[in-house]
Amino acid sequence: MNRTIRDYIIILLKGTAMGAADVVPGVSGGTIAFISGIYEELLDSINSFNFKNIKELFKNGFKKFWNLVNGNFLAVLITGIAISVLSLAKLLHFLLEEHPILIWSFFFGLIIASAVYVAKEIKGVWNYKIIIAVIIGTIIAYFITTITPAPENENTAYWYVFLSGMIAICAMILPGISGSFILLLMGQYKFILSALNDFKISYIITFAFGAIIGLLSFSKVISWLLKQYHSITVAFLAGFMIGSLNKVWPWKHELQAHANQFAQIIPYKQENVLPNMFYESTGKDPQTLYAILLAITGFLVIYVLQVSFNRVKEESE
Repeated sequence: MNRTIRDYIIILLKGTAMGAADVVPGVSGGTIAFISGIYEELLDSINSFNFKNIKELFKNGFKKFWNLVNGNFLAVLITGIAISVLSLAKLLHFLLEEHPILIWSFFFGLIIASAVYVAKEIKGVWNYKIIIAVIIGTIIAYFITTITPAPENENTAYWYVFLSGMIAICAMILPGISGSFILLLMGQYKFILSALNDFKISYIITFAFGAIIGLLSFSKVISWLLKQYHSITVAFLAGFMIGSLNKVWPWKHELQAHANQFAQIIPYKQENVLPNMFYESTGKDPQTLYAILLAITGFLVIYVLQVSFNRVKEESE
């Protein structure tokens, strides 16, 4: 595929948006890839790393191999993701700690808009199979969000970091549940985030290798499902997004907590409550008006991105 510099700048920006989403527990980079129109190309590019193309590397050289795996596309996209993750990790960590209601409200709007967009991608008439797929996706995602996260920093062994990378990357490319949320469930979210912030190279490399193995395996499954059962798979993904809204509801009441190694109390079991109940249980300002405005803003961000990406796509055709 012949692309211009402008095309690659746009891909870089899409990667940046994906990276920002992947840092947040509850928002998926796969969602951004889906609404930006590069999801299936991303899966196909990942799947091109197979034995047949590796043989081409030794037979016809690196340039042939690079073209076969859509190397320019992947390199630019991964660069955008890396820039975003490394630059936004501290900012998002700060916002989640200091302004949780506002930032989760923004993400809530993002996911609602993403679910609507994905549902619109379902081809043909909605039948009972599509509806069942949506319901199953919703139930599975909701169940995952109700699992009690493991206490942080309990297992920093390299094998566990590797396993975390394998499992988390599957969610990162799956629209709906984010890889960061899976890390939260495994008790690894803050540890991996601190490893990125402090440039703990050994842990970053271990996690990256796990992610590569998981990515090469899981992408083949998703790609096959989209080719064989496109509408049902998309319906399932839309349901996944709907179910994940349980995780990003802004107002939560803490049910259980634990003390970490610094004697800080960290909540790891919560339930969703209404703003007035949040105020009654915590005495804190629920910031309802600002939360609604930010949720609307999040919805509009996805809408604007969708319109912009569609316009760019039409111009390039």
